[in-house]
Amino acid sequence: MAAFIRKTVKKGSMALYVVLFSVVVIAMVMLKDCEHGRNIVNRDNDGVIAAIEYSPLSFYTYEDTLGGFSYDLLRMIARHAGLEMKFQPMVTLSVSLEKLKKGECRIVSAEFPVTKENKEEYLFSEPIYIDRQVLVQRKQPDGSVAVKSSLDLAKDTVWVVAGSSIRTRLLNLSHEIGDTIFVMQDAEYGVEQLFLRVAAGEIRHAVMNERMAKKMVERYPDIDISTGIGFSQFQSWVMQKNDSVFCDSINSWLKTVKSTAEYQALYNRYFSD
Repeated sequence: MAAFIRKTVKKGSMALYVVLFSVVVIAMVMLKDCEHGRNIVNRDNDGVIAAIEYSPLSFYTYEDTLGGFSYDLLRMIARHAGLEMKFQPMVTLSVSLEKLKKGECRIVSAEFPVTKENKEEYLFSEPIYIDRQVLVQRKQPDGSVAVKSSLDLAKDTVWVVAGSSIRTRLLNLSHEIGDTIFVMQDAEYGVEQLFLRVAAGEIRHAVMNERMAKKMVERYPDIDISTGIGFSQFQSWVMQKNDSVFCDSINSWLKTVKSTAEYQALYNRYFSD
């Protein structure tokens, strides 16, 4: 009987040990989550670093003034949430995404649409705005254009920013029209520079988002952007795939800010036609 009791107690102690060990593990995980929750803004003392595309729509400098829709919106969110936001102006998308992967920035604001392929690799914020891709080309002397539809791009060359998902769209378009479209990727310049290369006659065609193209074409009336290349797509900010807590926070702040009159005034300033 004594041996049976000792055996029973031993089993009970083991069960109790397992239960206590499980509780400790769960508590450690919860503590880690809580600590992560407190530090969703700052992983270090540098604040939130945002890599932001240098462009007339996203971020620009004019004399002593800094502006841009994404720049102003991120600053608005920072004020609302009490964040310290630091900006790293970037020219190329590929460099911005590489910095994100290395943890050198927390969020990327650039022309990078929310597609199925991109969602497999990154997290995206709530939509910032909706945009579509257009072909940038010079007008001929009589005001006409060489490419009136995607069918006219057969056996032609189109330039895109390196790392942009627009390249995939053009390759799919090539299959759709049943002919080759040669896609060149520019790893040195951003979309604004591609536009200027077309304007200067260095390259014939480039593809970029329509909203930014409209900002650019105001200063270059010899450029045509009337030929659409793709469907309208959501444009959002990009974050690391494993940064879901921070992404959720950004989305929460973004929804709150969008309900304010300050945001509506900002939106109208950049997007009202």
